[in-house]
Amino acid sequence: MKTRVLIVDDEPTARRGIRSYLAEHDGIELVGEATNGINAVEQINEFHPDIVFFDVQMPDLDGFGVIENVEPVNGPAPIYIYVTAYDVHAIRAFAVHAVDYLLKPYDKERFARALVHAREVLEQRREANRDLEPLLRSLRSLRMLERFVVKDNKRFFCSRF
Repeated sequence: MKTRVLIVDDEPTARRGIRSYLAEHDGIELVGEATNGINAVEQINEFHPDIVFFDVQMPDLDGFGVIENVEPVNGPAPIYIYVTAYDVHAIRAFAVHAVDYLLKPYDKERFARALVHAREVLEQRREANRDLEPLLRSLRSLRMLERFVVKDNKRFFCSRF
């Protein structure tokens, strides 16, 4: 299964760098690129990427505003990796559950570590979903519950029975 990636940065050079580093890894599908926060929210809502690489400071809406404005969907939230020139945002990035924080300028080895880590987290989520599916099927068969709710970061997922 391919890892669906969205790149969000207002700087063309930064987007080009991420694209070139991603091209060195197998199993990556680039689903889009956004140049500002509003466009990022639209593309996340439309394409449902697995991983989003994005800058903190962008026109219209910063990286934190992007996360706050993404619509909840029936599925896991994207894995966020901040790519920025400012280290002052690192604590806040991890507070909103970013998986990594790439400080510009970074090299391809550092980028690769961030991507590998993100893909490991993604696979852990997929395994957890596979483990939960038999439980959900058995709960549906009991007809004791009307719905089953799971919270993932700031999103809630509801399974109706």
